[in-house]
Amino acid sequence: MTMCRFLLVALNIEAILGGVTIRERRKKLEEMARGNGLSDAYSATLARLKAQNENKSIPGLKVLMWVSNSQRPLRADDLCHALGVENGSVDLDPENVPTLKTLLSSCLGLVTVEASSSTIRLVHFTLQEHLASDLTLFPSPHTVIAEVCLTYLNFGYVRDLPADADCAPSTIPFLDYASCYWGEHARRGMTRNIKVHALRLLDSFHEHISSTLLSSRYSMESRWERGFCFEWERGEFTGLHGAAGLGIVEIFDAVLKMKEWDINGRDWFGSTALTWAAERGHEGVVEMLLEQEDIDPEQADSNWHLAPLLSAASHGHQGVVRILLERDDVDPDVVEPTFGTTPLWRAASYGYEGIVEMLLEQEKVDPNKEDTSEGTTPLINAAKAGHVGVVKILLEREDVDPNKMDTEYGRTPFSWAAGNGHEGVVKILLGQEDVNPNQADTKYGQTPLSRAAGNGHEGVVKILLEREDVDPNKLDTEYGRTPLIWAAIGGHELVVKTLLEGEEVNPNKADIKDGRTPLLWAAVKGHGRVVLALLARVGITPNQANTRYGQTPLLWAAANGYEGVVKILLEQEDVNPNQVDSEYGQTPLSWAAESGHEGVVKILLKREDINPDQLDTKAGWTAFSLAAGAGHEGVVKALLEREDVDPNRADTYGRTPLYWAACNGHEGVVKILFEQDNVNPNQEDTKYGRTPLSLAAENGHQGVIKILLEHNDIHTTVPDFLNQTPLTLALSKGHR
Repeated sequence: MTMCRFLLVALNIEAILGGVTIRERRKKLEEMARGNGLSDAYSATLARLKAQNENKSIPGLKVLMWVSNSQRPLRADDLCHALGVENGSVDLDPENVPTLKTLLSSCLGLVTVEASSSTIRLVHFTLQEHLASDLTLFPSPHTVIAEVCLTYLNFGYVRDLPADADCAPSTIPFLDYASCYWGEHARRGMTRNIKVHALRLLDSFHEHISSTLLSSRYSMESRWERGFCFEWERGEFTGLHGAAGLGIVEIFDAVLKMKEWDINGRDWFGSTALTWAAERGHEGVVEMLLEQEDIDPEQADSNWHLAPLLSAASHGHQGVVRILLERDDVDPDVVEPTFGTTPLWRAASYGYEGIVEMLLEQEKVDPNKEDTSEGTTPLINAAKAGHVGVVKILLEREDVDPNKMDTEYGRTPFSWAAGNGHEGVVKILLGQEDVNPNQADTKYGQTPLSRAAGNGHEGVVKILLEREDVDPNKLDTEYGRTPLIWAAIGGHELVVKTLLEGEEVNPNKADIKDGRTPLLWAAVKGHGRVVLALLARVGITPNQANTRYGQTPLLWAAANGYEGVVKILLEQEDVNPNQVDSEYGQTPLSWAAESGHEGVVKILLKREDINPDQLDTKAGWTAFSLAAGAGHEGVVKALLEREDVDPNRADTYGRTPLYWAACNGHEGVVKILFEQDNVNPNQEDTKYGRTPLSLAAENGHQGVIKILLEHNDIHTTVPDFLNQTPLTLALSKGHR
C-alpha cells in the first residue's frame, strides 16, 4: 500500500468526501493523491475527533499534543503514564493511566505505533506541519507538558527511588523522559507553577534519581560527541549543577538564592556549575555565576581538564566566550593539559569564525601555538577541516606562519588541505607568496599532489597540475611512489585520467619499494576502470612485471580473482598469458588455480596459447597439482576439461595431484581424480617413497582413506623408504 493510499484509509476519507457527486469525489481524490488535499483531510479528521464525546475527544487531543511537541519520540508506555498524571496530585493513580488501545481509538488513525520500538508517531510528517500551523489547537503545550513532567518527578514513590540507579525502573516508564526534558519544555512555556515544582525538585536534587538521568544526558550530548570518555567522581550533581545546565535564568536565579552553595563544587563528572553553563552556552547563567564573590572563572573540570573558556570555545558559544574574555582573571590562551590545546586551537578546529576573531584580538593569544599531541597549529586544524573563513582570518595576521608543520607527520596546512580535498582552502593558501605547493611531509615524503591523488580529490589535483612548480612525478620517500601510483592504488579513475593528460607524467614509472607500475597496482587492487584508463595511454607497457618478484599485472589480477581485469589485459596484444614470476616460476593460471578462482581459470583456459600443464620452476607443480592440493574442486573440474592436462603429472619429487589431495584431506578432489582412467593411486614420491594412502593415514584423513581403500588396486602394506606402512604411520601419529 502506498503512503497516499495508507493516508486515505487512515483518515477515513469516505466520511470526508460524503455528500459530493461522483465527479467531485474523483477530482478530490486525485488532488489528495497529488498531495494537495491532505490539509483538508487532516482538518476534517480533527473536526470529527473533536466531535466525539469527551471521553474520546480529550484523550485524542492530548495524544496529538504530546506526540507533536515531544523532544524525542515517545514510547507507548511513556505516553500512557504521562496522560495518567493529574496536576496537583501527590502520586500516580493507576486507574488514571489509559490503555494504548483507548488512546489509539480516540485518535481516528492520526497516530500509529511502530511495532519494532513501540514508539508512537504521527501518521505522516505532513500532519506535524498541519498541527503546528493551528496555534489555537493546543494552547501552551509546553507549559502543560512541563507541569506534568515535574508533577511526576515530585511523586513520593519517585522521590524514594535511589539516586544512584543506573537507569529508570521499567515500572516507572515516564521517568526518563520527564527527567531529561522537563527543562526544554519549561524554557518554552515558563509559569509560576512550573517554577514552584522545579524548585521543589532541585532543592535536594542530588538525592533524586532524575539527577543521574539528567546529568548522563548532558554528558552524552556535550562531551561524548567530541570523543571524550569520563571517570566517575565522588561529587554530587546538585540542583545548582542541574539548573546551570538547563540554563533557565528565572529558575537558576531562584536556585542560587535558595541556600548556600559550594559555588565551585564539582559533580560526579568533575564539572562545576560554571563549566556546565559555559559548555551549554547559557549566557545569563554564566553572568550570574561570575557575579559571585568566590567564583573561580578558570576552574577546569577534573576529567577533561577544560576551563569554562575552553568549553565555550569548543562548542561555539560566542556569547559566553565574550563574557569570559571581559574578565581580567581569565586567561585567553589557557591550555588544557591532556592534549595541550588552547581556546583558539579548538575554535579554529571546529570552524567558529566569530570566536576565532575575538580570541585573536587578545594580546596574550599565540596564533601559532601547537597542541602537545600531534603538534598541530590552529591554522593546520582549520585547513585540515576545510574551514575557509577561519583560514582567511588567521592568514590576515602577519605573525601566522602558513608553512608551519605539525610535529607528528611534518605536514603543512597546505598538505592537509590538499590531502583532504578542500579546494577553497587550497586556493587561499596558494595565494600566499611563501607557500610551497610541492613541499613533501617529513615522515612519509608525500607531496600535496600525492596526498590529493591518493585520496581521489580530482579538483585539487587539477588545481595543482596547472602550476609549473608542482612536480607530477615526484616520489615519496617511504615507498617511492608517484602521485599516479597513489591514484591507481585508490582506484580513482578521474584522478588517473587527469594525471595522464599531462605529457610529462610517466605512466610506466614503478615505485622503488616493490617495483610496481601504476598498471600493476591497479591490477593488484582490481580497479578495472583504472586499468582501462591506463591502457588507453600511449606508451603504456601492459606486460611490465615488478622488479622484486617478476609478477605481471595479469598474474596479480589472476591471483586475486579479478575476472574483469583479466579479460581486459588478455585483450592486449603484447600480454603473455604464460609469463611466470621470478619467485616461484608460476603462471597466471597456476596462481588463479591455487587461489580457487574458478572464473579466472575458465577465462584463461579459453585461450589457445595457454599452457595448462606448465610446471613452476620452484617445485615443479602444475596448475592442476596446486588446485588439487588446495581442494578447489571447481578448478580441478575446469582443468580436466582440457585434453592437454595430465591429472597424474608428478612434481620434482614425484608427488602427483592425488598425492597432494590425499595429504590435505580433500575427499571431493580424490573422488574426481579416481574418475580418471590414467590416475595411479599407488604412485610413490621420490623422496620418502610414500603413496597417497600413506599420507592420508599419517594425517588421519579417514574419509580419504575410505575412498582409497575402495579402489581394487590400492596397495595397503607396501612400506616407504623408512620401512613404514600406512598402518604404522597412522599408529605412530595416534590415529587409531
